[in-house]
Amino acid sequence: MTTSNKTKWVIDPAHTQVQFKVKHLVISNVTGSFDKFEGGMNSSREDFADAEVWFSADAASINTGMADRDNHLRSADFFDVANYPKLAFKSTSIQKKDGDKYKLIGDLTIRGTSRPIELDMEYGGLMKDPWGNTKVGFELTGKFHRKDYGLNWNAITEAGGLVVSEEVKTLINVEVSRQ
Repeated sequence: MTTSNKTKWVIDPAHTQVQFKVKHLVISNVTGSFDKFEGGMNSSREDFADAEVWFSADAASINTGMADRDNHLRSADFFDVANYPKLAFKSTSIQKKDGDKYKLIGDLTIRGTSRPIELDMEYGGLMKDPWGNTKVGFELTGKFHRKDYGLNWNAITEAGGLVVSEEVKTLINVEVSRQ
């Protein structure tokens, strides 16, 4: 499907992972993911340099592998999923860097707060699957400070360190299908 000579691509959720890492006690990382999400992009160029990208995740689908922690993350201390059920990203520009590397720039919205963010994006290639569907893969990495989005909860250890770091690292491996 094309819109104004642009091809629409939609996320294939079976072949996409949306993950994050946050330091715990400044000594180790806790890795989590969002299990329910949707998104895609429109692009008229084969190199995707004009892509318009959008994405949203169901905040309640957060999964760190520990039910008590996940429930705390869903609470008003963090994502407040009752009032802010979605996290969202909408691109404002994309810059082709070197070879298969891009800079994806857009607005990230968490808890109703939108802020600009830059993600490094690497093009993984284009391929037809065994059923004739055209697929494209990308890996996106970046980081942001959670307090910029109202994710303020923390505690102090006996030694005076933070329980949860302010910096959140993101890793998104995405496969999209041509519509």
